[in-house]
Amino acid sequence: MATFRKRSAVTRTLRDLGLPLPGKGAEYDVAGKVVLITGGGDGIGLATARTLHARGATVALIDIDRSALTAAEFVLGRQRVSTLVADVRDRDGMSAAVQEVIERTGRLDVVIANAGVTPPPATLRRIDPAAFDRVIDINLTGVFNTVRPAVDEVIERRGHIVVVSSAAAFAPGLAGASYMISKAAVEQLGRALRLELAGYGASAGVAYFGMVDTQLARATLDDDELGRKLDARLPRPLRRRISAEDAATVIADAIARRAGRTLAPAAWQPWALGRGLVNVFADGYLAADHDCHELIRELEARPATSTAAGSPPSTRKMP
Repeated sequence: MATFRKRSAVTRTLRDLGLPLPGKGAEYDVAGKVVLITGGGDGIGLATARTLHARGATVALIDIDRSALTAAEFVLGRQRVSTLVADVRDRDGMSAAVQEVIERTGRLDVVIANAGVTPPPATLRRIDPAAFDRVIDINLTGVFNTVRPAVDEVIERRGHIVVVSSAAAFAPGLAGASYMISKAAVEQLGRALRLELAGYGASAGVAYFGMVDTQLARATLDDDELGRKLDARLPRPLRRRISAEDAATVIADAIARRAGRTLAPAAWQPWALGRGLVNVFADGYLAADHDCHELIRELEARPATSTAAGSPPSTRKMP
C-alpha cells in the first residue's frame, strides 16, 4: 500500500509538471460536491462555476457585486447554485458567508480562492500606499479570509482547496510590484496549505496563469499606452492569452486530479521550472536596459492614481 501511494504521488507530481502522461489521472469527482468560488460573479470565477456545474457540482458564488451575481444566476440557473454578497477583505463577513454556504447546502467540499485585483501600473516609489494595501488585502489576506473558515469542513469532507496565484509570482515586478508581491505570497500560502492538509486526506493546490483574456486584462494592457508597452516587452509566446473558459477547464481538471500545481499556458513552464536561474538573468538584463529605465521614468511622470480612480472592483481577477 505504501509503495502504491508513493507511485501515485510521483505520477501526480509528474502531471503537475505538465508532462503528458497516459490517462487522465482523475481521482476526485465533483459531481454531488459543493464548491465555493470567490470572485464568482464574472471572469475566471464565473467560467469555473459553469464548468464545475456542468460536471455535476453545486456551486456557491461569493462576490462583492450583487448585480454580477444576479447575472451569474441567470446564466447558471437556479438549480445547484447559491450566491452570497461578501467582500473577501471582511474577515467576519467571509466567516459568516462560508457558514451560510454550509447551512444552505449541508456541506462544503471544494474552495477556490479566486478573487483578486490588478492595480493601475505604478512603481513602489509612486504608488498610493492605500492602493498597495488594497491589493495585499484582497489578493493575499482575502485568500486567507476565504480558506480559514472553510478548512475544517474541507478536511472533514476530504476535499480540495485551490488558491489562484499567477505567473506574475515569478516574473519581474516591472510597474506592478504590489500585484507580483501578493501573488508570490499566495503561492507560498498554497504550498503551506498543501502540506498541512495532506495528513488529513484533504488536498490543496496552486493555480498559475499567464495572460487571461478578460475585460480587466484588456483595460490594463490594451486600453493604456503604457500597458501596451509593458505587454510588448514579454516574449511573444508569453503574451498569448487564454480565455476565461480555458482557465476554468485548467482549474476543474486540476481539482479532478488533486493537483498540487497547475499552470497555463504551457509557454510559461520553462520559466516557472527554471525561475531560480532565469530570474537572475532577467533581473540583471532589465536593470541594465535603457528602454526599461525610460518606461519607469514615463510611468513615474504620470499623475498619481488613487484607489478610487481606475481601480477594478474588489473581486475581479486578472492573473
